[in-house]
Amino acid sequence: SGSEDEARPSTAAEAAAAQKREERLRKFRELHMKRNEARKLNHQEVVEEDKRLKLPANWEAKKARLEWELKVEEKKKECAARGEDYERVKLLEISAEDAERWERRKKRKNPDLGFSDYAAAQLRKYQRLTRQIKPDLEQYEKLKEQYGEALYPTSDSLLHGTHVPSKEGVDRMVADLEKQIEKREKYSRRRPYNDDADIDYINERNAKFNKKAERFYGKYTAEIKQNLERGTAV
Repeated sequence: SGSEDEARPSTAAEAAAAQKREERLRKFRELHMKRNEARKLNHQEVVEEDKRLKLPANWEAKKARLEWELKVEEKKKECAARGEDYERVKLLEISAEDAERWERRKKRKNPDLGFSDYAAAQLRKYQRLTRQIKPDLEQYEKLKEQYGEALYPTSDSLLHGTHVPSKEGVDRMVADLEKQIEKREKYSRRRPYNDDADIDYINERNAKFNKKAERFYGKYTAEIKQNLERGTAV
């Protein structure tokens, strides 16, 4: 009986060790399966990323556009099958808020589509400037009382030399011209040269390259330049 009592603890210990070993093996198999799954997912993601990088830059926008066109075509077919007008159905589905927002967006857009010749460009410029003029209605009424029907000339009227502009009108015209000149100078892309600056270039392209190099490396070469100018460079 004593030998049996000694064998029981050893058997229980072996069973506990075997159970612990089995538990570790189970966890190891689970980790192995998770690693394989993660490796598979990573490979799929790398393949998908490679496909996305090979696509054009605007592929997402094109894809959204194509999907929208497909939906529109399906909607047109459904309306045609029911005998309904697609444009009418589309307008009925638009909310009042969306309609107002689209109207505001249309008003913000520039309706100017360019010009065919310089005469059209001059007319367009004239119309834009005249829209900015705020008429003096009081002065207009005074002139109408003073000149009567002569204020509205016809083809038989002779007005040359009869009208003398007021000082306020001349000042307003000069201020407007100066404003146009200032605005035109801001639009100019040509940069004036500094006559006092050192000439360290041989042409326009070399000047741009020197400016770019100075912008990136000027702070590192400032001391070397100073030493060269003083003649103390080693």
